[in-house]
Amino acid sequence: MTIEQLDSSIKNSKNILLVSHINPDGDTLGAMCGMYSLIYKNYKKKCDMALASKVPSVYEFLPNISEAKNISQIDLSREYDLVINLDVASIDRCSDAKTLFEKAKNTVNIDHHETNPQYAKINIVESYASATGEVIFGIAQMLNWDIPKDAAECLYVAIMTDTGCFRFSNTTSRAMKFCSKLLELGVNSSDLSQKCYESNSKDMVLFQSYCVNKAKFIENDKIAYTFVYKKDLERFNYNGDDFTEGLTEKLRAIKSTEIAFVVKELNSTTSKISMRSRSKDIAKVCSAFGGGGHKLAAGAVVKANAQDCAKLVIEEIKKQGLC
Repeated sequence: MTIEQLDSSIKNSKNILLVSHINPDGDTLGAMCGMYSLIYKNYKKKCDMALASKVPSVYEFLPNISEAKNISQIDLSREYDLVINLDVASIDRCSDAKTLFEKAKNTVNIDHHETNPQYAKINIVESYASATGEVIFGIAQMLNWDIPKDAAECLYVAIMTDTGCFRFSNTTSRAMKFCSKLLELGVNSSDLSQKCYESNSKDMVLFQSYCVNKAKFIENDKIAYTFVYKKDLERFNYNGDDFTEGLTEKLRAIKSTEIAFVVKELNSTTSKISMRSRSKDIAKVCSAFGGGGHKLAAGAVVKANAQDCAKLVIEEIKKQGLC
């Protein structure tokens, strides 16, 4: 079985690297830090952890996160016995860590994105799971791993943040059962919720209010979207944190909105889109631009400036008959 292969691979590896995806969120960081703790507790092995991007300040409280290194600090010529990608929907989502992944003797891909092409030697991809943290908890149960409190906190954060604090449609009975067991292990849900959702900077809150205020609505308000420009980020004292975290959800929260998206300017010819929907399959829209994700939450990088990107996305939504 695949789970048994994972167990054997960890046992037979002297050096292990855990990898999170670019622009990290609570799931990839919680999964990575949780797996770090689980492997140390159950196999007495310390892993390296690679970050493709800066850790958002809101997640700096995560246990073991201080042990993680930016990929620029890791020797890319090194050959690991085992590299485990966590919540990395496609190999390109781990940036330069892709080099280490491809050179490794063995590779594992633990994820929950339905668009994941299962690119590793060992693939544990559960598209029905709410989060990669949920997948890992399931693995821990199957292998009878001891789950220390710090790992429990990390996995809880992973599930909590990817379900939007248990508000999204991916909040299943399985996810809630797993979280219940994590609470039994000593997790303080109120404390973690406050750290994840009530610790934003004043600049970030004001920036998001600005973006919501300039949002555009079309198709009888069924489609809502807004832009994030570099000049606006600078105006609100952008410090490297993901100021767009949760912004798309704010637009989707409007009663009349069926599809919401945010266009973020990366440079004059490239934009990033983050999409959310109440019921439409927007993963197909993002797939048209080489991206993907989940049915109701997806994203992509588009080779176009922000304004042209929005037009292309709207055209694709209409082409697929989603609005």
